[in-house]
Amino acid sequence: MSQPLPQTVKGDSASHRLQALGMKLPVLADNAYYVQHRAVDSSIHISGQLPYKDGELLRQGVVGRDVDLETARDLARHCVLNCLAAAVQAVGNLDRVRIVQMLVFVASAPDFGLQSRVANAASALLIEVLGENGRHARTAIGVAGLPLNTPVEIQMICTAV
Repeated sequence: MSQPLPQTVKGDSASHRLQALGMKLPVLADNAYYVQHRAVDSSIHISGQLPYKDGELLRQGVVGRDVDLETARDLARHCVLNCLAAAVQAVGNLDRVRIVQMLVFVASAPDFGLQSRVANAASALLIEVLGENGRHARTAIGVAGLPLNTPVEIQMICTAV
């Protein structure tokens, strides 16, 4: 059995660790058709998040054809930042977020089998920022297409601690 990925970024809080990584949570735009999060009992369901930054979709295409692995990993990290922003909307503070499950959808060429490597970038970021609260159950799925022709979409379930 492998050892858990260690948290290497230092900081007194999740917000400080995020800042130490040179990142910040974005402001999510409202959508007329769905909400960014919905609480059901103690679970908070985060809507699928695309790799938007400053209101713009960072990339389009299919991983393994138009988009290389490293770019897809970077896009997955942007999706996670958007998921964390939605979680903070729900619970009020990044230090109160515990990730339960993450679903990573990768628009993939038929012969691309590295969806888990794309998802690993998102998982690693969650662990760096949230520590044990960032460890989660996970599924990485290759799909034929995603909204707006984005290469990656991430959906989460979390809870408040």
